[in-house]
Amino acid sequence: MVAYGESMNEPEVQIERLADYSAADAAGLGRLMPFLSERLSGDPVDEQLLQDIINSPYHDQLIARLEGRIVGAATLNLLLGPAVGRAGYLEDFVTDPEVRGRGVADKIWQEMLGWCRERGVSLEFTSHPKRVAAHRFYARQGAEIRETTVFHVPLPATEAEH
Repeated sequence: MVAYGESMNEPEVQIERLADYSAADAAGLGRLMPFLSERLSGDPVDEQLLQDIINSPYHDQLIARLEGRIVGAATLNLLLGPAVGRAGYLEDFVTDPEVRGRGVADKIWQEMLGWCRERGVSLEFTSHPKRVAAHRFYARQGAEIRETTVFHVPLPATEAEH
C-alpha cells in the first residue's frame, strides 16, 4: 500500500492493490461504477468476479481510500499474445465526483504506471467519447490517442437460458 498525503489539513489518500476479498470492498467498488457508466447499477461487485481479479497473476484491482472509504478504482490486466507480446490494459478507472480535483486520480495513475514498470509493459485502454474530462486528464498524463475501432459481440442465449 502506498500512502499519499495532501497536506497537514487534509486526510491522507491511500492507494492499494486488493489482496483479499471483502463484502465492504465489493460494495465500495460497486458504488463507484455508475460514475463510470450510466448503464451500471451501483450494486456490489460480484464476489466471484472480484475474487477472480484478486487471485489472478494477470490482474490487479487498485483502490483509493480516503478515511477508509473507497473513492477511486482501476482494474489492470496483463495481456499476452503473439502479436501484442505483453501489454498492460486498463479497465474501470473511476473516481468519486465528491473527491475530484483533490489528486486522487493522479495518485491512482502513478500506481498504475508503477504496476506497468514492474511488468515492463506499456499501458493501453479505451474511453467512451462522452468522457471529455477524463480525456483531458489522460492527455495531461501524456496518453496518446490511437486510431482504432472497438467491436463488441454479445453471446447469444443458449437453449437452457430461454
